[in-house]
Amino acid sequence: MTDFIYVPVILIIVVVMPIWIVFHYVTMWKRDKALSAEDESSFGDLRGNAEKLEDRLNSLERILDEEIPDWRQRQNDPL
Repeated sequence: MTDFIYVPVILIIVVVMPIWIVFHYVTMWKRDKALSAEDESSFGDLRGNAEKLEDRLNSLERILDEEIPDWRQRQNDPL
């Protein structure tokens, strides 16, 4: 009679628990693979900063083109 108690316990330990553990970690890996809201917000801020810097660089190049037309060719000249 006591052997019937061990069979379900052994089945749970040998079959059910490993499957549950695998599914648990697969779910965690999928969740960790996605970006969090904080990460998306940070990327948005970084993109905004990059666009501002690009606009500033374009403005600076436009000003230099007007003031010093051959500045691009002279950048590699030795001082």
